[in-house]
Amino acid sequence: MASRDVVLDGRSLTGDQVIQVARGRAPVVIDDAGRHAAEAAWSTAERLVTRGPVYGRTTGVGANRVEAVGTGDREGHGVRLLRSHAGGVGDLLAEEEVRAMLVVRLNQLLAGGAGLRPGVADALADALNSGSYPAVHEFGAIGTGDLTALSETGLALLGELPWLGPLPGPEPIGLDSGDALALISSNALTIGIAALAWHEARRLLEATHAVAALSFLAVDGSPEAYAERVHASRPHAGQVEAAARMRALLGAPTRPPARLQDPFGFRCFPQIHGPALDAAAQLSTVVGVEINAAAENPLISAEDDTAYHHGGFHCAYLRHTLDGLRLALLDTAHLSTARLAALLDPRFTGLRPFLAHGESGSSGVMILEYSANSALAEVRALAAPAGLGNAVVSRGLEEHSSFAFQSARQSLRSLTALRLVLACELVTAVRALRQRDVVPSAATTLRTAYDLAAGKLSAEMSDRRLSADVELAATLLEDLAGL
Repeated sequence: MASRDVVLDGRSLTGDQVIQVARGRAPVVIDDAGRHAAEAAWSTAERLVTRGPVYGRTTGVGANRVEAVGTGDREGHGVRLLRSHAGGVGDLLAEEEVRAMLVVRLNQLLAGGAGLRPGVADALADALNSGSYPAVHEFGAIGTGDLTALSETGLALLGELPWLGPLPGPEPIGLDSGDALALISSNALTIGIAALAWHEARRLLEATHAVAALSFLAVDGSPEAYAERVHASRPHAGQVEAAARMRALLGAPTRPPARLQDPFGFRCFPQIHGPALDAAAQLSTVVGVEINAAAENPLISAEDDTAYHHGGFHCAYLRHTLDGLRLALLDTAHLSTARLAALLDPRFTGLRPFLAHGESGSSGVMILEYSANSALAEVRALAAPAGLGNAVVSRGLEEHSSFAFQSARQSLRSLTALRLVLACELVTAVRALRQRDVVPSAATTLRTAYDLAAGKLSAEMSDRRLSADVELAATLLEDLAGL
């Protein structure tokens, strides 16, 4: 086993490992304990269907649960189920989103509740390790199982739909009578996208500290707002963390503050940014549960030789957590645009309006305030909770939908816009520091952040197109997050 291998056992997969497989193409290895759990559930399911009705194996699905499947038609029933449910519409999803789905679903199978033949797990591992992935359409899930996406995956495993990627997909496999529902009874796509969103959020929120600290230095902010005593008296976890990060970045003050109290973008940064840190931490917890969950309906329990019919596939926890994250991200984005506005104001920097340079009437970085607020509007629009609506489907039997899938996709889009908001602030903060001839104290983490950004962002001060600067700054946020 190589050092990059991600070992899947159905119990210990982490969000970081999902990212390693989805984006970094780390190989996966099926742990023996996970394989044994999957085999035990499969053998149990094979026995249970001979003793009585088991949903989706000996019956139809949804409102058709009352219709029995003939003993001689069970294999055909499974194939028809995949074909009929592979009705996703819209554009194809990105490769990393589908790979995230595959590794999550594979790990869930190894938790030992699906009752799916172990050969399916091997085929999914082969697909991940070869770089192959099924063509999955974006629309079809409403937060009660990614039925269309996983049905399209199932048909690719059967050889009826093509695999995408640089190499041929795994050899076609056959499915037993109960394999179809056992495969598609999962929110693996939604969970995989949520893991991508969690990772992106964590990185951007980490980078926000460095960007805010550079802006703080450019306006000679008051460090009293970040004093440890202040936050110990009201110790919300995220607030305490944000203040501590600002203290660590700024180091001991070397310049007197310009004001007794700063605007909220600086003074209330820990209190407003802290909830976003807490929301990301909560998402990490929920994702960690979901990626290792045996949530299939029915749950096949080898331990007590029983099939449990239940509603564990409902994704309310994940949707609520994602919705909360986006609302918190909106506040972080609001503060970024507020700090940017302060950087453009001579009252806070002592510089020309909009950090202009050269001829009278020059605009400087005036337009970045517009661009940042345009991206902020996207964050705001996407902050609307995905669960405000509802869908009643399958003849009224399934009368509540979490819309967790929509929430996960909204979260990724919101984070893309937030990255641009922060990039506009970073470009502006570095320009203000250059014009003031102020640099962070030596041997501070903030000095490392400044040197990194200033070493790559253009020092040209004349009026010019700034799109490339913002695009570069957006990539630099990854480096700042790692400090």
